[in-house]
Amino acid sequence: MSLGLLFGVVFVLTGLAFKVSAVPFHMWTPDVYQGAPTAVTAFLATAPKVAALVLTGRVLHGAFGGVTADWQQIVALLAVLSMFLGAIAAIGQSDIKRMMAFSSIGHMGFALIGLAAGTIQGLEAMLLYSVIYVTMNIGTFAFIMYMERDGRPVVEIGSLAMLSRSHPAHALALLVLMFSLAGIPPLVGFFGKFAVLLAAVDAGMAWLAVLGVVASVIGAFYYLRICYLMYFGEQGEALDASLPLVASAALGLSAVLMVVGVVNLFGIDSLAAAAAQTVALR
Repeated sequence: MSLGLLFGVVFVLTGLAFKVSAVPFHMWTPDVYQGAPTAVTAFLATAPKVAALVLTGRVLHGAFGGVTADWQQIVALLAVLSMFLGAIAAIGQSDIKRMMAFSSIGHMGFALIGLAAGTIQGLEAMLLYSVIYVTMNIGTFAFIMYMERDGRPVVEIGSLAMLSRSHPAHALALLVLMFSLAGIPPLVGFFGKFAVLLAAVDAGMAWLAVLGVVASVIGAFYYLRICYLMYFGEQGEALDASLPLVASAALGLSAVLMVVGVVNLFGIDSLAAAAAQTVALR
């Protein structure tokens, strides 16, 4: 790789990393997630993430496919930094939107593991992970968007205490989504993480997969904390009685998909494989 090409790869990756909130270009994410209206936050956490990851994969495999060994190192570094910062920084958050921002940074790190593998299998795993991540986020933000008490929005994680008593169905659906986001088997979120870790191992980057497992264990803490609060937290003033029908449907459907999808992932694995082949050939 010539010096000019190296600078080009680094600058292009910098722009794309900013878009997907990869460390160290993540600085905007927690503040924007926390300060924006929840509907805007929900949008930022879903569709743009998939689009940016697909664009990153296409640029690296299409434009820079001949120098894979060089950009692999950069992407692997972005993945490791994102996973660990996202996992550790989210632990101390009391605002659920800010927590989800750091969660998003961590999940982008896991998606980048697949890209760092530099193979078609890795690209397929990244696409599969992206779809699963967005599905989980849609349900989670459908609930967060309508967290209210006395008609006023609330975002404190502590407000979820004993949600299982006041809203048992919502608590159960949110429990499933939190477990899936944490990558706990046998939910679909586990298979997304397994796919990217397997791609790294098959590409000879077992060290990256091991770091991914460690980061996943750390990150599980803040998801399980929410589950603990919902079922065993100290009872406080309950949230308002119900969600709108659309939000309830999104929450429930995404939770059901995380359970039922373990059968064959609804065929999205084969679609991801076809998309990966198409991206790599262009």
